Amino acid sequence: MEDQKQNQEPKFQPEKNDVAKNKALAIVGYIIPILFFIPLLTEAKESKFAKFHANQQLLLLLWWVVGCIVSAILVFVLIGILLYFIVFILGIVFLIMGIVNAARGEMKELPLIGGIKILN
Repeated sequence: MEDQKQNQEPKFQPEKNDVAKNKALAIVGYIIPILFFIPLLTEAKESKFAKFHANQQLLLLLWWVVGCIVSAILVFVLIGILLYFIVFILGIVFLIMGIVNAARGEMKELPLIGGIKILN
């Protein structure tokens, strides 16, 4: 029960000024995950909020790429079709959660994949 509370509460509290300046960049990266790198190339590269969401967006992109590849390989044993739909539905759920978190100015990790840190 305590684990669920920890997953629901943000690990970090971003500065309000940081959120206000970088909220749009954080949301765009979830809508089009391939654009996760945009905050890293702009003045937002110093923003903890933008970097956090860029990392979450990269994880979401990898979720879809790896999930689709594994599903395509397993399609020959028919479990791949089911796996593809699970990956797709969970990806949509993660996408919506990421957009909501970014719009609220929160730094909550996505379930299952959010704890992985690729970008510093």
